[in-house]
Amino acid sequence: MPGPLEGIRVFDLTRILAGPSCTQMLADLGADVIKIERAGAGDDTRKFAPPFITDEAGEDTSESAYFCAANRNKRSVTLDIAKPEGQALAKKLIASSHVLVENFKTGGLAKYGLGYDDLKDEFPGLIYCSITGFGQTGPYALRPGYDVLIQAMSGMMSVTGEPDGEPMKSAIPVADLMAGMYAGVAINAAIRHLERTGEGQQIDIGMLDVMVAFSTVQGMNYLATGTVPKRLGNAHPNIVPYQAFKTADGDMILAVGNDSQFQRFCAVAGKPELAEDPRFATNGQRLANRDVIVPIVQDLIAAKPTQFWLDALEENSISGGPINKLDQVFADPHVQARGMRIEMDHPVTGAKVPLINSPMKLSGTPTEARMAPPTLGQHTDEVLGEVLDMSADEIAALRERGIV
Repeated sequence: MPGPLEGIRVFDLTRILAGPSCTQMLADLGADVIKIERAGAGDDTRKFAPPFITDEAGEDTSESAYFCAANRNKRSVTLDIAKPEGQALAKKLIASSHVLVENFKTGGLAKYGLGYDDLKDEFPGLIYCSITGFGQTGPYALRPGYDVLIQAMSGMMSVTGEPDGEPMKSAIPVADLMAGMYAGVAINAAIRHLERTGEGQQIDIGMLDVMVAFSTVQGMNYLATGTVPKRLGNAHPNIVPYQAFKTADGDMILAVGNDSQFQRFCAVAGKPELAEDPRFATNGQRLANRDVIVPIVQDLIAAKPTQFWLDALEENSISGGPINKLDQVFADPHVQARGMRIEMDHPVTGAKVPLINSPMKLSGTPTEARMAPPTLGQHTDEVLGEVLDMSADEIAALRERGIV
């Protein structure tokens, strides 16, 4: 069944993670994503290794696991856009595209004649999405932006980590990934506008903007009170108890979302009177007495093993669960039932490559894993022949001149 973006072509000038995660999402939804890479080098993440994916014999290949995380369902074309002939070829491909996505530094593509202002009049229907650290305007616009820097400047690190510890970044590059997510949403909205009006537009995604928006609850807590939030470790700024606790034999999460869950937890723990204590009866009272109630809950949970609590919480509809390591995540029967681990044939390995599937579940137009992450330039001849109707001899001549 065709994906919802079938028929949409994306000229993909992205690399690393923010841009590629966006274009992979579009590709999963059926778009024809043509990933433009430099011959002999390609996306920087091809070299972000080890680890590499392995072949049938279990030996490392030249393909990095990092690259495979964000480049499924794309066609790789090598093209030297620093040369006039390469720029002309790029424009021919852009002419057949609906969307261009790039994450060069602000203004970086203008020197190749491929900036938005260079293309908007020639291609009025083009959706041009730029993903940068700080956006196209403002005093920081020309600065390079990296995930950890954006996590720091956005305030995220200031509220992440233990209260008496140092500011901590997320272990997952959330600034990159959320920028890609917001870009994908904006592109889909722009495609809808294009279909209605025939008009293209520029989409300006700044990673710092994204992470300021991502502050959500913590940001609103500050705006509402003027009080700068502090680090709470695994605790929640607005709900108690809602954090990690040590059991008799491990660790778990208890996430009591409302007062009735707290009442049921107290009953399961053999201390129903706690729920009637005026210091703890409501979430607001528990928040005010966080330093009192959390140690009490910790002592109760530490008295029994993890499995007791997991069973008891599920049986009594109390939110909680294990703190899984990644091997446990991919072995989890629910994760498996949801199809979040897939395998695809890869042209280099000769074996099945394990990948993380798209989480988007559409009943009428489901996502489809059509192609494994491409090797560098794997589809150059195919795309130039199919899209631009170039002959094998013409493509060979371009290759000899170092254009592709």
